[in-house]
Amino acid sequence: MKLYITLAVVVVLVIATIWILNLPVFGKHPGGKRLERLKKLPNYKNGQIENLSPTPNLPDNITYLDIIGKMIKGNDKASPTKPIPHGMPDFTKSEELKITWFGHSSYLLQVDGVNILVDPVFSERTSPFQWLGSKQFLGTNFIKAEELPDLDVVIITHDHYDHLDYNTILKLKNKTKEFVTSLGVGEHLETWGIEANKITELIWDQNMTTKNGTGITATPARHFSGRGFTRNKSLWSSFVLKTKNNSIYVGGDSGYDTHFKKIGEAYGPFDVAILECGQYNLMWPLIHMMPEQVAQASIDLKAKKLLPVHWAKFKLALHDWDEPIKRLVESTEKQNINILTPIPGQTFKLDDGTTAKKWWLEIAD
Repeated sequence: MKLYITLAVVVVLVIATIWILNLPVFGKHPGGKRLERLKKLPNYKNGQIENLSPTPNLPDNITYLDIIGKMIKGNDKASPTKPIPHGMPDFTKSEELKITWFGHSSYLLQVDGVNILVDPVFSERTSPFQWLGSKQFLGTNFIKAEELPDLDVVIITHDHYDHLDYNTILKLKNKTKEFVTSLGVGEHLETWGIEANKITELIWDQNMTTKNGTGITATPARHFSGRGFTRNKSLWSSFVLKTKNNSIYVGGDSGYDTHFKKIGEAYGPFDVAILECGQYNLMWPLIHMMPEQVAQASIDLKAKKLLPVHWAKFKLALHDWDEPIKRLVESTEKQNINILTPIPGQTFKLDDGTTAKKWWLEIAD
């Protein structure tokens, strides 16, 4: 009798797992022509995509149990105890480049009369389920996806939950003209009801021109992809944007590597490099950058200005919430790197002089 009960429980768990993983929020692995195109990539091997440099998930001396143990222990300073300040965005269209950072890796670029939104995540949690995971920081829920202006382009760098948010995409799909993303991610978007003719998927060093004339080139990054239990079925990318008067680097997520220097030589210099700075740890040192590496990457890219993102909204690692910006500012000051530090929601121009305030110090405990 006990055997039958055990078997019944196992069957129920298997069925439940299969049902959960087929929920729309998880998207869908690439198939058909997409998969055939992926298989032709030189870095597609043994059924998955690889980085340009060997990138093991963890160092040899670290296990996933080590990470789980550290996560359970946590860090009392990983989230701020006071609300993050925010500005009031200015969504009027602009010929001159304007940027509005919404916290973490979501930001709006307005230039040449075009609205370009990058990696929009406006849910409370970066999770497949909004009852699971840590909440966004106090004060960062100052705008809803529905309040954004009509969008000419939405760029999705890769398919992780903190860059590709199912609920946000559903709210934006009818107000967005074009989606530009890495090869394979379009399978998620089509599964969620976005027309195929609105989606352009790029491989590294492939370029396209949007309907409004913005040049976009996908470039390498050192990271990974995946929304379920499997990884690296779709590509991850950084992007180079060329407007009438500006050259912009959209970094997405990436560990440090030689690709930054190669991109700088091939496509630079850049008026601004928007680079991840946060959610790093020595237990996963190759897929995210330490703050000092972010500074070096901006030099490699030949960036005139550096805008650090991927911080100040979600707790996805173990460091103090403000450690990334403190370490980065210290590094940039030593190397005379021009860093932009807007508050979330603040709309600014590259040379308007409004982004030099060390606002995080004002809410420190």
